[in-house]
Amino acid sequence: MLKLALGLFAALFAISLLAAALIAFAFSMLKALITGRKPASAVVFSRFQQFSRQGLWPGNPAAQTASKAASSQIVDVEAREIPDDRRNS
Repeated sequence: MLKLALGLFAALFAISLLAAALIAFAFSMLKALITGRKPASAVVFSRFQQFSRQGLWPGNPAAQTASKAASSQIVDVEAREIPDDRRNS
């Protein structure tokens, strides 16, 4: 009897979490339709896909080949200090 009650409460809890997530998703989509902006979740995932295509994540094979290509284009420049007139006044 106790196992059955705990199972029912767990199922009720899971269903309520699912309902809350669906309501939050619907509110986000409605807000996006009204304001004309993309939902924040869509922006985050599109940026993640953009960075993964460019190979900006560590350990990505594309990042390793990009760093090898960039190392062959090193330019040596002479550095000089630029005086700050605001500090001397």
